[in-house]
Amino acid sequence: MTSPTTTDQRPEPADGEDEPSDADLVEAVRSGDTGAYGTLYVRHAGGARRLACSLVRDRADADDLVAETFAKVLATLRAGRGPARAFRPYLYTTLKHLRYDRLRTEQRVEFTDDLSRYEAGVPFADPTVAQLDRLYAARAFARLPERWRAVLWHTAVQGESAAQVAGRLGLTPGGVAALAFRARERLRQIYLQQHLTPATAPACRQVAARLAGYVRGRLARRARSTVDGHLATCADCRAALDELADLPAAG
Repeated sequence: MTSPTTTDQRPEPADGEDEPSDADLVEAVRSGDTGAYGTLYVRHAGGARRLACSLVRDRADADDLVAETFAKVLATLRAGRGPARAFRPYLYTTLKHLRYDRLRTEQRVEFTDDLSRYEAGVPFADPTVAQLDRLYAARAFARLPERWRAVLWHTAVQGESAAQVAGRLGLTPGGVAALAFRARERLRQIYLQQHLTPATAPACRQVAARLAGYVRGRLARRARSTVDGHLATCADCRAALDELADLPAAG
């Protein structure tokens, strides 16, 4: 699903041998096989680099972030921790956390003797994560048809009832409710799609366009069967699906 760029192609397996899965390679790394980690790097560096470039402006900073991410994941695997199967989602999560940690250290230090408010165990709300979520939500909203944006604006943002909105849109209250339901569902799917790294393989691109609907349980039977068949043979798309399934909007 989230295939690397052309400069990050996977090595060809030896004749008569199947290409090892990410899970096999992770287990090999834990057993001390550094070469297996090199294969994981070649397999996933392109996607990690594209994600890093979406989080930082400078290409050199992005490369540093990718290198630090792979080094951290390697240390984690050698310590016997880390992912058992979904290597790519774990790699991406590590990269995002490192980026957010850097941002926090770059922010102005607050000097105070009153530490009581930090002792209450209040969960930390990362402003960078919130900003990225808002950006994805705004992009998703902008891609909706104008009529769908209008019904969401009046019902979800302005808090108006279906009866109040019906006259503006020339619909019955029931029609407004149905339209709002479809608009909210489509908004969630577009939001989820933005978390996926673009695929290069044609078959993966076709499945990528359906993964948000798949994880939301909104695909027709035939389309779902097509996705199931592809997922059975594509480790990258399965990893991408795992990544989407972890997002709040997937539920």
